Amino acid sequence: MHLNLSGVTYDSVPGRMLRLPLRLVPRNACVPIMQGPLRGMKWLVGSSTHGCWLGSYEFEKQRLFAGLVPSGGVVWDVGAHVGFYTLLAARMVGPAGRVVAFEPFPRNLAFLRRHIDLNSLGNIDVIEAAVGEKCGPGSFSEGENSSTGSLSGVSGGIAVRVVTLDSMLANAASRPADVIKMDIEGGELGALQGADRLFSTSRPVLLLATHGREQHSACVQYLSAKGYSVAGLGGRTITDTDELVATPEKH
Repeated sequence: MHLNLSGVTYDSVPGRMLRLPLRLVPRNACVPIMQGPLRGMKWLVGSSTHGCWLGSYEFEKQRLFAGLVPSGGVVWDVGAHVGFYTLLAARMVGPAGRVVAFEPFPRNLAFLRRHIDLNSLGNIDVIEAAVGEKCGPGSFSEGENSSTGSLSGVSGGIAVRVVTLDSMLANAASRPADVIKMDIEGGELGALQGADRLFSTSRPVLLLATHGREQHSACVQYLSAKGYSVAGLGGRTITDTDELVATPEKH
Protein backbone atom coordinates (compact mmCIF):
# COMPACT_ATOMS: atom_id res chain seq x y z
CA MET A 1 0.00 0.00 0.00
CA HIS A 2 1.34 3.43 -0.97
CA LEU A 3 0.49 6.68 0.79
CA ASN A 4 0.38 9.39 -1.88
CA LEU A 5 -0.27 12.81 -0.36
CA SER A 6 0.82 14.60 -3.52
CA GLY A 7 -2.68 14.38 -4.96
CA VAL A 8 -4.32 15.95 -1.87
CA THR A 9 -4.28 19.74 -1.99
CA TYR A 10 -3.15 21.76 1.03
CA ASP A 11 -6.24 24.00 0.97
CA SER A 12 -8.73 21.11 1.19
CA VAL A 13 -10.11 19.89 4.54
CA PRO A 14 -8.63 16.37 4.07
CA GLY A 15 -5.31 17.93 3.11
CA ARG A 16 -5.16 20.06 6.25
CA MET A 17 -6.16 17.16 8.48
CA LEU A 18 -3.65 14.75 6.95
CA ARG A 19 -0.77 17.21 7.21
CA LEU A 20 -1.51 18.53 10.71
CA PRO A 21 0.46 15.80 12.53
CA LEU A 22 3.47 16.48 10.29
CA ARG A 23 3.98 19.80 12.09
CA LEU A 24 4.98 17.81 15.18
CA VAL A 25 7.98 16.23 13.40
CA PRO A 26 11.15 18.19 14.33
CA ARG A 27 12.65 19.88 11.30
CA ASN A 28 16.14 18.82 12.34
CA ALA A 29 15.14 15.15 12.54
CA CYS A 30 16.84 12.56 10.34
CA VAL A 31 14.35 9.87 9.34
CA PRO A 32 14.20 6.93 6.91
CA ILE A 33 12.19 7.53 3.74
CA MET A 34 8.98 5.56 4.22
CA GLN A 35 8.13 4.20 0.78
CA GLY A 36 8.91 4.16 -2.90
CA PRO A 37 12.24 3.56 -4.69
CA LEU A 38 14.13 5.43 -1.94
CA ARG A 39 12.59 3.53 0.94
CA GLY A 40 14.94 3.25 3.90
CA MET A 41 17.39 5.95 2.85
CA LYS A 42 18.08 8.68 5.41
CA TRP A 43 16.52 12.12 4.95
CA LEU A 44 16.59 15.41 6.85
CA VAL A 45 13.00 16.50 7.49
CA GLY A 46 13.62 20.24 7.28
CA SER A 47 15.47 20.13 3.98
CA SER A 48 12.34 20.11 1.81
CA THR A 49 8.67 19.18 1.70
CA HIS A 50 7.40 16.38 3.96
CA GLY A 51 6.51 14.42 0.82
CA CYS A 52 10.19 13.60 0.36
CA TRP A 53 10.61 11.54 3.51
CA LEU A 54 7.07 10.20 3.21
CA GLY A 55 8.07 8.95 -0.25
CA SER A 56 5.09 10.60 -1.95
CA TYR A 57 6.98 13.53 -3.50
CA GLU A 58 6.33 13.62 -7.28
CA PHE A 59 4.93 10.13 -6.87
CA GLU A 60 4.57 9.30 -10.56
CA LYS A 61 7.72 11.06 -11.72
CA GLN A 62 10.09 9.34 -9.30
CA ARG A 63 8.92 5.91 -10.45
CA LEU A 64 9.23 6.81 -14.11
CA PHE A 65 12.71 8.21 -13.45
CA ALA A 66 13.77 5.05 -11.61
CA GLY A 67 12.65 2.99 -14.61
CA LEU A 68 14.75 5.07 -17.01
CA VAL A 69 18.03 4.76 -15.11
CA PRO A 70 20.21 1.78 -16.12
CA SER A 71 22.25 -0.17 -13.58
CA GLY A 72 25.87 0.86 -13.96
CA GLY A 73 24.86 3.94 -15.94
CA VAL A 74 25.56 7.64 -15.57
CA VAL A 75 22.97 10.21 -14.49
CA TRP A 76 23.35 13.98 -14.49
CA ASP A 77 20.95 15.69 -12.09
CA VAL A 78 20.68 19.29 -13.28
CA GLY A 79 19.06 21.35 -10.55
CA ALA A 80 19.68 18.79 -7.82
CA HIS A 81 18.14 20.92 -5.04
CA VAL A 82 18.71 18.96 -1.79
CA GLY A 83 19.21 15.62 -3.52
CA PHE A 84 15.99 13.64 -3.77
CA TYR A 85 16.60 12.57 -7.37
CA THR A 86 20.35 12.47 -6.80
CA LEU A 87 19.87 9.81 -4.11
CA LEU A 88 17.38 7.96 -6.30
CA ALA A 89 19.79 7.95 -9.22
CA ALA A 90 22.63 6.77 -6.99
CA ARG A 91 20.55 3.84 -5.78
CA MET A 92 19.48 2.88 -9.31
CA VAL A 93 22.93 3.06 -10.98
CA GLY A 94 24.56 1.15 -8.13
CA PRO A 95 28.27 1.09 -7.22
CA ALA A 96 29.37 0.68 -10.85
CA GLY A 97 27.46 3.77 -11.96
CA ARG A 98 27.96 7.47 -11.42
CA VAL A 99 25.76 10.47 -10.59
CA VAL A 100 26.74 14.08 -11.21
CA ALA A 101 24.62 16.57 -9.26
CA PHE A 102 24.58 20.24 -10.34
CA GLU A 103 23.39 22.77 -7.75
CA PRO A 104 24.44 26.41 -7.22
CA PHE A 105 22.46 27.52 -4.15
CA PRO A 106 24.54 27.30 -0.91
CA ARG A 107 21.62 26.32 1.33
CA ASN A 108 20.65 23.46 -0.98
CA LEU A 109 24.25 22.36 -1.42
CA ALA A 110 24.65 21.95 2.35
CA PHE A 111 21.63 19.64 2.54
CA LEU A 112 22.65 17.81 -0.65
CA ARG A 113 26.09 17.00 0.73
CA ARG A 114 24.61 16.04 4.10
CA HIS A 115 22.20 13.59 2.47
CA ILE A 116 25.07 12.04 0.51
CA ASP A 117 27.11 11.63 3.71
CA LEU A 118 24.20 10.29 5.77
CA ASN A 119 23.65 7.55 3.21
CA SER A 120 27.38 6.82 2.71
CA LEU A 121 27.12 7.21 -1.05
CA GLY A 122 30.42 7.15 -2.88
CA ASN A 123 29.11 7.27 -6.44
CA ILE A 124 28.05 10.94 -6.55
CA ASP A 125 30.00 13.98 -7.72
CA VAL A 126 28.64 17.41 -6.72
CA ILE A 127 29.21 20.30 -9.11
CA GLU A 128 28.74 23.59 -7.28
CA ALA A 129 27.40 25.51 -10.27
CA ALA A 130 24.34 26.45 -12.26
CA VAL A 131 23.93 25.07 -15.79
CA GLY A 132 23.41 27.46 -18.67
CA GLU A 133 24.19 28.30 -22.28
CA LYS A 134 27.72 29.60 -21.61
CA CYS A 135 30.40 29.04 -18.98
CA GLY A 136 31.26 31.96 -16.72
CA PRO A 137 29.97 33.94 -13.74
CA GLY A 138 26.25 34.29 -13.14
CA SER A 139 23.70 35.73 -10.76
CA PHE A 140 21.30 33.40 -8.96
CA SER A 141 18.03 34.78 -7.59
CA GLU A 142 16.23 33.09 -4.71
CA GLY A 143 12.64 32.09 -5.34
CA GLU A 144 9.66 31.83 -3.02
CA ASN A 145 11.22 28.72 -1.53
CA SER A 146 14.47 26.79 -1.83
CA SER A 147 13.33 24.86 -4.90
CA THR A 148 12.36 27.83 -7.10
CA GLY A 149 15.57 29.86 -7.39
CA SER A 150 17.01 30.43 -10.84
CA LEU A 151 19.67 32.15 -12.88
CA SER A 152 18.77 35.74 -13.67
CA GLY A 153 20.12 38.42 -15.93
CA VAL A 154 20.02 41.05 -13.21
CA SER A 155 22.59 41.91 -10.56
CA GLY A 156 21.91 41.68 -6.87
CA GLY A 157 21.51 37.93 -6.68
CA ILE A 158 23.96 35.36 -5.38
CA ALA A 159 27.15 35.18 -7.44
CA VAL A 160 27.48 31.66 -8.85
CA ARG A 161 29.55 29.77 -11.37
CA VAL A 162 27.79 28.74 -14.58
CA VAL A 163 28.86 25.69 -16.57
CA THR A 164 27.56 24.11 -19.75
CA LEU A 165 26.82 20.42 -20.08
CA ASP A 166 29.08 20.33 -23.13
CA SER A 167 31.95 21.53 -20.92
CA MET A 168 31.51 18.35 -18.90
CA LEU A 169 32.29 16.32 -22.01
CA ALA A 170 35.70 18.00 -22.20
CA ASN A 171 36.54 16.53 -18.79
CA ALA A 172 38.31 13.26 -19.46
CA ALA A 173 37.24 11.93 -16.06
CA SER A 174 33.56 12.57 -16.75
CA ARG A 175 31.53 9.85 -18.45
CA PRO A 176 28.73 11.09 -20.73
CA ALA A 177 25.25 10.88 -19.25
CA ASP A 178 22.86 8.07 -20.10
CA VAL A 179 20.01 9.95 -18.40
CA ILE A 180 19.62 13.62 -17.52
CA LYS A 181 17.05 15.02 -15.13
CA MET A 182 16.66 18.77 -15.53
CA ASP A 183 14.52 21.09 -13.41
CA ILE A 184 15.98 24.60 -13.31
CA GLU A 185 13.05 26.99 -13.05
CA GLY A 186 13.06 28.70 -16.44
CA GLY A 187 16.63 28.22 -17.62
CA GLU A 188 15.87 25.08 -19.61
CA LEU A 189 16.41 26.33 -23.15
CA GLY A 190 19.76 27.94 -22.34
CA ALA A 191 20.93 24.75 -20.65
CA LEU A 192 19.88 22.69 -23.68
CA GLN A 193 21.66 25.06 -26.04
CA GLY A 194 24.77 24.69 -23.92
CA ALA A 195 24.54 20.93 -24.47
CA ASP A 196 24.41 21.00 -28.26
CA ARG A 197 27.27 18.53 -28.73
CA LEU A 198 26.00 16.28 -25.94
CA PHE A 199 22.57 15.86 -27.54
CA SER A 200 24.11 15.38 -30.98
CA THR A 201 26.65 12.71 -29.96
CA SER A 202 25.97 11.06 -26.60
CA ARG A 203 22.17 11.12 -27.05
CA PRO A 204 21.05 10.81 -23.40
CA VAL A 205 17.45 10.33 -22.35
CA LEU A 206 16.11 13.56 -20.83
CA LEU A 207 13.51 14.03 -18.12
CA LEU A 208 12.70 17.74 -18.35
CA ALA A 209 10.50 20.13 -16.36
CA THR A 210 9.69 23.32 -18.28
CA HIS A 211 8.55 26.63 -16.84
CA GLY A 212 6.33 28.85 -18.97
CA ARG A 213 4.73 28.34 -22.37
CA GLU A 214 7.52 29.96 -24.35
CA GLN A 215 10.21 27.85 -22.70
CA HIS A 216 8.09 24.75 -23.12
CA SER A 217 7.52 25.31 -26.84
CA ALA A 218 11.13 26.29 -27.49
CA CYS A 219 12.48 23.23 -25.68
CA VAL A 220 10.18 20.89 -27.60
CA GLN A 221 11.30 22.46 -30.87
CA TYR A 222 14.98 22.22 -29.92
CA LEU A 223 14.75 18.56 -28.94
CA SER A 224 12.68 17.63 -31.98
CA ALA A 225 15.29 19.27 -34.23
CA LYS A 226 17.93 17.15 -32.49
CA GLY A 227 16.10 13.98 -33.47
CA TYR A 228 14.37 13.34 -30.18
CA SER A 229 10.89 12.03 -29.59
CA VAL A 230 9.21 14.19 -26.94
CA ALA A 231 6.28 12.96 -24.84
CA GLY A 232 4.47 14.09 -21.74
CA LEU A 233 5.10 12.42 -18.41
CA GLY A 234 2.91 9.38 -17.88
CA GLY A 235 1.62 9.34 -21.45
CA ARG A 236 0.12 12.84 -21.35
CA THR A 237 0.25 14.97 -24.47
CA ILE A 238 3.00 17.58 -24.51
CA THR A 239 0.41 20.36 -24.45
CA ASP A 240 -1.17 19.07 -21.23
CA THR A 241 1.91 18.92 -19.03
CA ASP A 242 5.16 20.73 -18.29
CA GLU A 243 6.92 17.45 -17.47
CA LEU A 244 8.51 15.94 -20.57
CA VAL A 245 10.41 12.78 -21.45
CA ALA A 246 12.68 13.08 -24.49
CA THR A 247 14.21 9.94 -26.03
CA PRO A 248 16.55 9.81 -29.02
CA GLU A 249 14.95 8.46 -32.16
CA LYS A 250 16.61 5.51 -33.86
CA HIS A 251 18.26 6.35 -37.14
